[in-house]
Amino acid sequence: TDKGSDDILAFAFSPSGDYFALTDDSKRLILFHTKPSWECVSVRFVNRRCTSLIITAAEDKILVADKSGDVYSYSITEPQADGKLELGHLSLLLDVALSPDDRYILTADRDEKIRVSLVKAPYTIVSYCLGHKEFVSKILVIPNYPDLLLSASGDSTLRLWEYKSGEELYCCHLSDICGPETTKTDQKYPVSRITYCCQGGYVAVLCDCIPTVYVFQLDAVAHQLVYRQQISLKHKGWDIAFEETGDLWILQEDNEAPLQLYRPCDGQWKVVTDDKGLQKMSKYLQDNWTVFEGFVGAESHYSNLYKASFDNMAAYLQRKEERLQQQKKKRQ
Repeated sequence: TDKGSDDILAFAFSPSGDYFALTDDSKRLILFHTKPSWECVSVRFVNRRCTSLIITAAEDKILVADKSGDVYSYSITEPQADGKLELGHLSLLLDVALSPDDRYILTADRDEKIRVSLVKAPYTIVSYCLGHKEFVSKILVIPNYPDLLLSASGDSTLRLWEYKSGEELYCCHLSDICGPETTKTDQKYPVSRITYCCQGGYVAVLCDCIPTVYVFQLDAVAHQLVYRQQISLKHKGWDIAFEETGDLWILQEDNEAPLQLYRPCDGQWKVVTDDKGLQKMSKYLQDNWTVFEGFVGAESHYSNLYKASFDNMAAYLQRKEERLQQQKKKRQ
């Protein structure tokens, strides 16, 4: 049997925060009700290990994307019911998103595609958003501009889409911004996290490879992302999240200071150290650091997703040179 570990592979809160769902390496899908206190509602098993999940705005379903390219739905109102196959790709799925009205489901895969389908009829494909040159690592429907989609890829770009038509509106090359931070000419910038703040339209992204958070501002009228700031970290970043107020939380690979809080001030985010909530959460993380120890220093799981390239010409020229050398030896 394929026995896994308790490592959490994907998780999500419902929009109201009333539900929390996670999947782990043992292929369990665990649903919690969070109010008034946390209670486990159900434990179900999924067919394949999962890569991403999301809870609908109606909070009646969990949509789970897996490594085989399928999306299954699991009922919240019937918490013991089996999953239902909704749609499938021919490639590994990396992220799944929903429009705020639960009408559209968006799926991103390893083969550079973003597919837009109807939730009520997932076999009906509305559009494809095509343009990325490598795997699509993250997608986000902009909550206060629900016709716009933000995507990130292993090709080191952030792209803005009108996803119902599949039209690309803007492309930002992260290498142009991140370039001075590294001396590697072939450095790639796969985005591991995207978070968005409706107040001001700010977008923060965390790359898998360098300890820096990049902040942009969405100009929804001009359909572009305006670069605003970079926040350099002393350690590898694991996760980022905006509060509604614009406060930016950063979880990093450091037992001494696992959590950092940045607060907007005159258009720039500045570090905060005297926040009671920050101190309380940091203490909790430090006391439970054994949970994170297995991930400290872990290799990137994005590096294996890049397409392999083969230089056939170099191999051909080498073989040709060897043949010429052998012919010279025979003539001698």
